[in-house]
Amino acid sequence: MAGTQRVLVTGGAGVIGQAVWTHLHDRYELSSIDRVEAPNYAVSHAVDVADLNAILPHFEGIESVVHLAASPSVQTPWDDILHNNLITTYNVYEAARRQNVPAVVFASSNHTIGFYEEDGMPQIYELDDPRVYDHTVELRPDSLYGVSKVYGEALGRYFQERFEIRSYNLRIGTVRADDDPRDPSVPTGSFWLDLTPAQKYHRMRATWLSKRDCAELIAACIEAEHVPFAVVYGISNNPRQFWDLSHAKELLNWEPRDSAPV
Repeated sequence: MAGTQRVLVTGGAGVIGQAVWTHLHDRYELSSIDRVEAPNYAVSHAVDVADLNAILPHFEGIESVVHLAASPSVQTPWDDILHNNLITTYNVYEAARRQNVPAVVFASSNHTIGFYEEDGMPQIYELDDPRVYDHTVELRPDSLYGVSKVYGEALGRYFQERFEIRSYNLRIGTVRADDDPRDPSVPTGSFWLDLTPAQKYHRMRATWLSKRDCAELIAACIEAEHVPFAVVYGISNNPRQFWDLSHAKELLNWEPRDSAPV
C-alpha cells in the first residue's frame, strides 16, 4: 500500500515528526495533529492530543497513526507526564479503536530500560564492552518519563490483544535536531552530566539514530501488516551498540543505513 496509505502523525511539529515528513512524504499521504501547526505538512491541525473529542475527527479514514506527541525530557515533572504522555497515548489508541484505524506506531524510548545504561556507564560506551540488551530484558525505567513509555507499550499490547490494533513500540535512541552524531551535548540535569567530553562522544556513537534511519524504521512498521505487535530498538548502525537491533531487522526487515563515527 506504499504511496497510498493515509498516515496521521501526532507531534508532527517535533524533530522526529519533521523527519517523518522529510523522508516519507513521497510515500504516504501524511497529516499532522500537534499543539501547533506542523511545518511542511499540507494537512496540519493545532489540537491538544489530550482532548479525545477534539482529535477523533482527524482519525477518520486513517490507515496508520504514528504517535510522537509527548513531553520528551527525562526530567519532565509528573503533571506534564500525566497530561502529555499518559492521557495522550490512551487517547490515540482509543481514537484508533473508535475510528477503526488498524495500526499505531508508538515512539517509546530506551529509557524503559534506562537503569541498565546508568549502572554500566561509562564503560558500557566503550567499543569492546560486550553488554547488549534486547526486547526481552526486565523493564527498568530510569524516570517518570521512562515509566510513561512502559505504560504506552503496555497499552499497545492491550489494544492489540483486545481490539486487534497492530502496535509497534520503538525504543528510540538519540535523535538530534541537527542530525549530528558528533554533538556531545546532553539534557540539563541528566545523569550524563558527570561524563567527560570524550565519554559523551562515546555515548553518542552508541545511541545515535539518524533522522533517515528513524523515518525508515517507522515506515517498516507501517508496512508490517503481517506483524501484530513489536517492541524494537532504534539506533543507527553505530560502532558500539548496547541495544539489540537483530529483532527489528528480523521482524520488520529494517536495516539502518547511517552510522556514528568511531
